[in-house]
Amino acid sequence: MNPKRKRVLAVSIAILVISLSLIVVVFSENLASSSSSGDGKLARVACLGDSITEITGYPPDLQALLGKNSVVGNFGVSGATIDFNTDKPYYFEPAFFNAEFFDPTTVIIMLGTNDARTDNYQQINSFVADYERMIHSIQALNSKPQIFLVEPPPIFSNTLNLNGTSFADGVIPRIEQVASTLGLPIINVYTPLINYPNYFPDGVHPDSEGAQVIANIIYNAINSDST
Repeated sequence: MNPKRKRVLAVSIAILVISLSLIVVVFSENLASSSSSGDGKLARVACLGDSITEITGYPPDLQALLGKNSVVGNFGVSGATIDFNTDKPYYFEPAFFNAEFFDPTTVIIMLGTNDARTDNYQQINSFVADYERMIHSIQALNSKPQIFLVEPPPIFSNTLNLNGTSFADGVIPRIEQVASTLGLPIINVYTPLINYPNYFPDGVHPDSEGAQVIANIIYNAINSDST
């Protein structure tokens, strides 16, 4: 390698090292800021979920309700499932690693909607064991977060191949089973929204009004449990 190329390579490596160092410093500062911004179990609230978490207004609405003494992290992944045998299990997504690195003091899990997709539902018998494995991983965190399982909103008529009957009869009872077995609190946003299909333009994802309802229900549940 000629001297000029060596110099270019050395400069490139130096820039990469500096860039990575800056990223680590900034992320560490943000994490430190979040650690000191809140008090108690609601200091750092991690919202785990699918597209209902990732792309709707529910996490920002929850942040507004909790105020400046809490930091709400949105760790939603569109299309994510609980079941490990599907094409996008949340457990193996980078967002789950990021949620754990967030060192949450409270974890809200709203998953299961995509497990009611026609092809995914064929694996439903693995749902409970896989959900419990994910929860055990969260329980092993040093922050020892309080964990809330959420029964997601209803599935109405849609073109996303999501079956409302499979969801109501197969997914929801299994979420309840996991909560009961592990002694975890459950937050029901399913029932309060069952008569409001108008809040779900595509039959699955809530509009701003629906997202606000979800945020209000979750806020009341975690705020009550943390006082």
